[in-house]
Amino acid sequence: MSFFQEPPRLGNQYDDDALLQSYLARMLPEDFRRSITEDLRDLGELSGNYFYPFQLRDRLNEPELTQWDPWGHRIDHIEVSPLWKEAEALAAKRGLIATAYEQKNGDLSRVHQFVMNYLIQASLDVYSCPMAMTDGAARSLLSLGNQALIDRALPRLTSRDPKTAWTSGQWMTERTGGSDVGLTQTVARQTPEGWRLYGTKWFTSATTAQMALTLARPEGNGPGGKGLAIFYVETRDADGRLNGIQINRLKDKLGTRKVPTAELTLDGTLAMPVAGLTDGIKNMAWMLNVTRTWNAMGATWSMRRAMALARDYAKRRVQFGAPLSEKPLHVDTLAGLEAEFQAGFLLAFRGVELLGKLETKTATERDLLLQRLVTPLAKLTTGRQVVHITSEVSEAFGGAGYVEDTGVPRLQADSQVLSIWEGTTNVLSLDSLRALAKEGTLDSFFHEVESRLSNVKDAGLRPCVQTAHDALEHARAWVTGAMSNPATMEAGARRFSLTLGRTLELALLSDHAQWCLDHGHGPRTKAAARRFAQNGVDLIRDTLDLDESRLLS
Repeated sequence: MSFFQEPPRLGNQYDDDALLQSYLARMLPEDFRRSITEDLRDLGELSGNYFYPFQLRDRLNEPELTQWDPWGHRIDHIEVSPLWKEAEALAAKRGLIATAYEQKNGDLSRVHQFVMNYLIQASLDVYSCPMAMTDGAARSLLSLGNQALIDRALPRLTSRDPKTAWTSGQWMTERTGGSDVGLTQTVARQTPEGWRLYGTKWFTSATTAQMALTLARPEGNGPGGKGLAIFYVETRDADGRLNGIQINRLKDKLGTRKVPTAELTLDGTLAMPVAGLTDGIKNMAWMLNVTRTWNAMGATWSMRRAMALARDYAKRRVQFGAPLSEKPLHVDTLAGLEAEFQAGFLLAFRGVELLGKLETKTATERDLLLQRLVTPLAKLTTGRQVVHITSEVSEAFGGAGYVEDTGVPRLQADSQVLSIWEGTTNVLSLDSLRALAKEGTLDSFFHEVESRLSNVKDAGLRPCVQTAHDALEHARAWVTGAMSNPATMEAGARRFSLTLGRTLELALLSDHAQWCLDHGHGPRTKAAARRFAQNGVDLIRDTLDLDESRLLS
């Protein structure tokens, strides 16, 4: 009889997620949790048993750009995949953006929103990209206080009706580079019709959106970020014609191939200033708060999906006389990955909790300082973790993990962007140092870690507590010593920031493990905490020879 490997299968992604259920039991009031359980279970069912098979069938359907109609008119129409069209309607109907702005559950509304997205987005072919941009635009407009634009756009950005709902783009990157947006060359000129934009945007995600926020330099303004302004653009006029926008081409990318990422020429694009004619980069801070949180959560649901497939496959794949799930080395490998996932989950959701407090004005001063640091730390730490996990999961499938039509390679290819979008690991590390420059931030971070560790009483978790304490004290000593040498501080920023992120992850994981033991949720998270502590938390080196680093670079 011929042998055929069985593919991995997914079940209900809510019912199968013990970590999520323990987190919700801990975080949400019982009546609130009960009121949303069936909706979450329904999303879990759609994710595992409807959209995941749809995703596999839809694999080869990528966005297509048609620049000209048969009669020679420039139309620049992008056709997205069938799955994306369903995702667009689902996002509106289920309130994947709206929930955060309706705020029916106060500062927990963000938790509710991101739990829904966590359950469904891994099956939606990175439809989270326009969702993140839309959420960031809505928050930016509200926070910057341009009432005319709030009245115009916010009801559409937060609509639950697919017929009226808008998505938003975020057009920042130019040929001059992505990280140093102060080099933006797009010019804004005032005309009798209003402000018009002229320039090229080198990467524009969510190019099919109805609006976008973008940076441009009003004529006469000085160089750098101070001279930029943030502008609101509606992509088409009332007749459906593009608003002075030409789509030059779609990007041919390693991953996120379902996302219509394009190069645009802005040639007299009508636009409106959102918040004055200067300080564009400063005014982008609200958007980055939101989009970096989405990035961390995207890493989390990608890790969760990779682990769910790997665990199911291990039960089905027989090698050397037994399933992989009974092979000690394979079990050990998956255990190390599971620990990383659980730690990343708790760090990303801690960022979500703090964002909710910030937006509902329930945050203490310590919360505000912590949020400013945890947001970049969560993004950079989970961004590295998801690349590691999806690479290892591809390997866990053997040759099948390298064959495109199994769907497994897409996990790895799509995840690679999560350490790049919204700031690379190095850029976010420097941003973390800037956050620490504000007095009280480091103390707030230490208080967060130490208060979490103080809850841990189980003897088996004591090594985790000690590992976290040791890493925290090493970080304190290093940053104090490095302050006098800017070159040393910058060179060590990545290892320092990852140490802070992983230390907080271990503290959150140990704290949650204790709660699970105390409330009948079993020892699984305790095992994850113990394993995570062994995976490496303190990445700081006390000395660094910059001349040697240059020789090696």
